[in-house]
Parts: sequence; C-alpha cells; structure tokens
Amino acid sequence: MVMNNYGSRRLSLLLVLLITLSACGTAGEISSSGGVSQDAEAPTQDKRYTITWTMHLNEAVPGNAEMLHYIEEKFNVDLEIWNLENNNYEALLDLKLAQGEIPDLFRIRQSYDLLKYRNQNVLAEIPDGMLEAYAPNLTRSIMIHAPGYMDYGRIEGRQYGIPVVNQTNRYRVPVVYREDWLDRLGLQPPATLEELEKVMYAFTNGDPDGNGKHDTYGLSIEGMNVVFGAFGQMVFTEQLYFAEKGSGLVIGALEPEMKKALRYLQKWYRDGVIDPEFVTGENKGGYKHLSHAFINGRIGMTSMGNYYHWVQAGDYKVYNEKGAEVPVEASFNAMELFKKNDQARIVFGKPVTGPEGKSGSKAYDRLMSFTAIGANAADEPGKMAKILEILDYVSANPDLEERMTMRYGVKGKHWEWAGQSEDDVVTLPPYDKQVNYTNRIGANIGMLVPGMPDARREQWASTLGLDEHGIYNALKVSVPSLIQNSPRLIKLRNKAYISIITGDKPIGYFDVFVKEFMRAGGEEVLEEANEWYRSIPEA
Repeated sequence: MVMNNYGSRRLSLLLVLLITLSACGTAGEISSSGGVSQDAEAPTQDKRYTITWTMHLNEAVPGNAEMLHYIEEKFNVDLEIWNLENNNYEALLDLKLAQGEIPDLFRIRQSYDLLKYRNQNVLAEIPDGMLEAYAPNLTRSIMIHAPGYMDYGRIEGRQYGIPVVNQTNRYRVPVVYREDWLDRLGLQPPATLEELEKVMYAFTNGDPDGNGKHDTYGLSIEGMNVVFGAFGQMVFTEQLYFAEKGSGLVIGALEPEMKKALRYLQKWYRDGVIDPEFVTGENKGGYKHLSHAFINGRIGMTSMGNYYHWVQAGDYKVYNEKGAEVPVEASFNAMELFKKNDQARIVFGKPVTGPEGKSGSKAYDRLMSFTAIGANAADEPGKMAKILEILDYVSANPDLEERMTMRYGVKGKHWEWAGQSEDDVVTLPPYDKQVNYTNRIGANIGMLVPGMPDARREQWASTLGLDEHGIYNALKVSVPSLIQNSPRLIKLRNKAYISIITGDKPIGYFDVFVKEFMRAGGEEVLEEANEWYRSIPEA
C-alpha cells in the first residue's frame, strides 16, 4: 500500500500516544502536574448524578427502557436520553441549545461541528489525563487502532472531543448498476469513462426495462461523482472536499480538470442521458440513503448510500436464531427495489477510469463524528468522571459478553451466541423481526470504537474491492473560516456546477466561478486549511 503524506504524518504520532497512555496508569495515579487529581475529579461517593445523554437514534428510547435501568443501577445514576431523531439531529439539537439546554454527553454527529460548538461555549474541556484515567479501554482502542485520531479532538491544544472512528469506512461508496438492464442490452459493467458513456446512453435509449416507453435515464446526481472521480476529485458532497496536491491542500471542485468532467456531463444532459430531476436529488424523503430514482426504475446507475445499503439476498451467510447458517436477507435499497420489481438485479462495478488513469468513488473518513462533554457537566464535581466511566463501560468493555450485552441487550432474551463459538451473535425472536429494537430497550447507547472490521458483512465488502479507489476528504477537521463561509461556498459550488451541466452557462464559466468562490471566502478557507495541514508533524 502506498501511503500519502497525510498518512505518514499521522503514523508518527502513534509512539507518542502509546507512551502517553501507558504512562498515565489508572485513576488516582495521575499527578496534578500535567494530569488530573483524583480528589478533584473523581465522582463523589454516594451521589446520584442525573446525566442527559445524546446518541444515534432511529427510534425514541422509552424512559423505562430495561437496559437504561440496568446501567442506572450499576452506576447509581439517572439517565435521561434526549430523543433527537437522527435525520434531523442538528436542527433539534440546536433548538435545545438555543433554549439554554446542554446535554451532558454531547454527540457531535458531523465532525466539522466540533469547532462550532466549542466556539458557542457549550462544550467542556476534558483535562489532560481524564480520558486515560476514567475511560481507559476506549482510549486504548483509539490509540492502537486509529493512531493520531485523538488529536483531532483538540482545539488550541485542549481536548474537547473524543473521536468516533468507524473502521468500516475503509470501504468506499459502491458504484451500482441494474444488472438486468445490462443483460438485456448485452452490456457489462463499464471499466472506463468511455464505456460508462456507452452504457448511460444505452440505459436511456435502449428501453432497458422493456416497457416500450422512453422513461429511463442513465444516471442522476450521485452517479455524477463517479465521473468526477475519473478525474480524481469529488464535488457533490455535503462538505467541501479537499485533496492533497504537491505539498499542500486544494479544493477539489476548483481543480481545472473538473472542466473536462463538466464537458461530459453537459453533453449527457443535453442528450437526455441525465435524469432532468437530478437537481432535487435521488432521495425523495424517508431514510436518507435510499435512492428512489434507482428503486423506481428511473435510472440504471447510482453511487448513493453505503455498501450495506445494497446487500442482496444471499450475498453472504449469517446465523439464524438456531445458530444455523442461512443466506442474508436483502437490505435497504436492494430490499426496496425488489419490492417494486422482483425480477430486478443489481451488480457492483468499479469506479471508472478517466483519460489520465484516475478513478474513485466517494469515501467517508474513518473520523465519523465526535463525542464530547457538555459545558454544564464540568460545573458539577465528579460528574465528568462519572460520564466517562459509563461511556467506557458501554462502548469498549473488555469483557466480551458484557460488551455484547451493552450492544444488544440481555443474553438469552435478546441475543445468543451463534453456535459454539463466541465470534458472532444472533438476535432472538421476536426481536429479530423488530427494526431498531435496541433503541426501544435502551441498548447500544455508547459510541463506536475502532477495531479491525472482521464481521461477515465486511468480509463480503472486501471481496468486492470496496477498500480500494476511495476518495477521502483530506481536511479532517474544521477551521474557523470554514464555519463562517462553508454554507455560502457550497451554495456557490452547486449553483455553478448545475448551471454548467444544464447548459445555462458555458464550460468557460468555470473560471469565473473559481474567482467568485475565492472572493467569497474560499481564499481564506484554503489558507487556513493549509495551515492545519502544515501543522501535522512530519514522519
């Protein structure tokens, strides 16, 4: 594996971090000089804390949930889960903050928002040594499996966030085609940009669904990122994507090779190959990773959602409640597609190669989000330490069975070991048929911690080559000017790209857009991003 400059810088932090961790010892062994004092920071004996807690929620957690009660009794606390639905999390959280309410356990879903919330004075600084003292298992997992990532939670030398590191993000977003359409037209998943163009025109003009109507298109907005990837960049994303170039960072959407990509897309739109509704996106509501344009047979290619949103029945085997191996069931996009058309089939293709040999699809960084401590928690003696103790127990428990209990519920009631080995679990009836049952019982309230992804689903993803050709954002944290300017710059980017693709503006308008972008705050953002990049220690 070839390591980029950023990766080599990050690895250099591993030794320092491991030495720091091993030197810290356990609670009460850390000196007051440069560490924490147990007397000052330890939870107050016999005090029952009330702790407000935010987490990933697809469904509300009842106040009487049995696993919440389990944790409350174990740690002598009262837990109040804020039921902030995931799809609208930031808006609901910001409303609470505007009303003067701050959660004690503060989930920051978008990693870029750590600086924003710090600047709003709603986060507590986590003193040096606190994490090692009161969340040692969690800290150790990050140090070993994601060296250097703990530093991403530091602002101006102070720790405000605990990085949530998702090892499965080593797998990029897949490139998905309607296999039944390809077969009907006598085509294969394309390998090059020229082959992709041939397939897209065939999907549009060759009546791939066989209904005798001209009602299909090649691709929509998510598929366009595969075209941009053929020139080495990502554009249509929720954030500005930065790339390494030379000895610094650039903003991918401003790179001159994007004009070549736009030339393809403008021609395809003019020829009716791109869904004319692409501006409104492929998702039409509900679960945000569903491509309704693909599910409804409107387009034949997409790069939306993650690999686990596209599992077809039988792609790999899982254990059932009896411990027997059975074919996995279809999930999310694949499941919804088959509900619409039980004859439909999908196939993953590789990101197509562009004229200069580049290729790639969007990839989410392993730094998925942050967990933080709310500012008010620091005002109550011992409360921060208690929160960290609980977070460590529910997230990174060293006892395997207890770790599974924290994740899935009560052994023998909610789950059981699969077969004789303790390397997998099965969900027991009736919970195996209840989506989001862990929310309803108050389980899995912790944060994701890194480790090698070795579940069967991830093994399947590896066989598909999804750990190759991912295009990641090279800027891992936010910078002050990005908080101020990002919404305006993203709006400028989208407006310019859409105007060029639809033909409202000529290709030459790209150069005008770049100048407007830089004047609108892009120059300051790029300068600060490169200051951050240069601050990463050299290998």
